[in-house]
Amino acid sequence: MDVHFIDTHIHIDGEEFDTDRQEVMTRAREAGATALFVPAIDLMTSRRILELCNLHADFLYPMVGLHPEEVRADWHEQLNEIRRLLDANKQKVLAIGEVGLDYYWSREFEKEQLEAFEEQVRWSVETRLPLMIHCRKAQNEMVAVLKRYADELPGGVFHCFTGNEIEARELLQFPQFVLGIGGVSTFKKSHLPEVLPAVVPLNRLVLETDAPYMAPVPMRGQRNESAYIPHIIALLAKSYGVSETEIGRQTTENVRRVFWKNK
Repeated sequence: MDVHFIDTHIHIDGEEFDTDRQEVMTRAREAGATALFVPAIDLMTSRRILELCNLHADFLYPMVGLHPEEVRADWHEQLNEIRRLLDANKQKVLAIGEVGLDYYWSREFEKEQLEAFEEQVRWSVETRLPLMIHCRKAQNEMVAVLKRYADELPGGVFHCFTGNEIEARELLQFPQFVLGIGGVSTFKKSHLPEVLPAVVPLNRLVLETDAPYMAPVPMRGQRNESAYIPHIIALLAKSYGVSETEIGRQTTENVRRVFWKNK
């Protein structure tokens, strides 16, 4: 069975991959990956990812952005530098990410997170680059920001979707966006195998790992990597009642629509 896929979210620049990054890429290709998308979390990783993706331009594709958990008192300075980086690498940058809101641990920088997120949403409107959106315990606030720009946004991914049918429907109201589905979907307590086919059409899904985090069953607890995506594909194929080849084909088509519509 010939199944091809794109991992839309892997932190392969991280130190967790320093000893075997090339082998991780090789295993990904062998498993059927045709491309890996690499999100940044701050200025330092934005620079690092651009360098890494330059070395593997046929396989790794970079994003730049400021992650909500990295929003601190210096967020203005970080964003100014990241924007300079973005403008200098317009032809190479795939998307703006990983950006969003995260109130899971703390609301200490709630206001700053909102301002940083909205500024990067405006970048997306200006540059026509899609967004890679991280959201935890903040869906209402995130949706409120996006609604202000709904008619202008080029699209993007709601990364690591783990919600219920109501939350899925609310996100699907943004027609240019898709839901990123990863290893959590395979966890025993996950409701995604029922939620997704009930309300999310196959043309609104993309695959992701968030590696090195959240490895799917049966690798749960190990370092995650793109070669494990076939476990997610198998689960989705069973949930939707289609072949694994079809999941690979449709999700790849969705990726091209969101990220490469002009290419």
